[in-house]
Amino acid sequence: LSRMDPEESEPVRRLLLHSPDTAGGVMTPEPIIVSAGATVAEALARIANPDIPSATATMVLVVRPPTSTPTGKFLGAVHTQALLREPPANLVVGVLDDDIPRLTPDASLEDMTRFFATYNLVLGPVVDENGHLLGAVAVDDLLDAVLPRDWREQEPEMQLGNDAVDRSPR
Repeated sequence: LSRMDPEESEPVRRLLLHSPDTAGGVMTPEPIIVSAGATVAEALARIANPDIPSATATMVLVVRPPTSTPTGKFLGAVHTQALLREPPANLVVGVLDDDIPRLTPDASLEDMTRFFATYNLVLGPVVDENGHLLGAVAVDDLLDAVLPRDWREQEPEMQLGNDAVDRSPR
């Protein structure tokens, strides 16, 4: 951390404040964030960035400034599908979901699992007790935290179960 640029190390330092088995410990501190005055076109341009993971690109989080985490007050979220159906010049607040469920930074792995199962989302905003957005947990972040560390190195049959892969000739 000491060798990192302070701008790059600050989000990592904030993550380290949380236990690795909580939402605060597995979240990304850099979800797609816009202010309430952003247009649909601006939000879609942020989503189009090829460096953004696909799970993160499913939702744009809307806040009051500042728009870097920890942000100003979290206002809600806009689903990418909703943005695609709107004229580009419209403001994102016109399609804002202000009732979007939220995770707290101390939410456990079990809490997060229930959250994603209950709400059928792939991204969950992490909001502190003062209503500030801290980051977001993607379902793939949760899976990485729940699955064994070496799960990617295992043979496909071991990952899926021996009977899940049908190798018979067709």
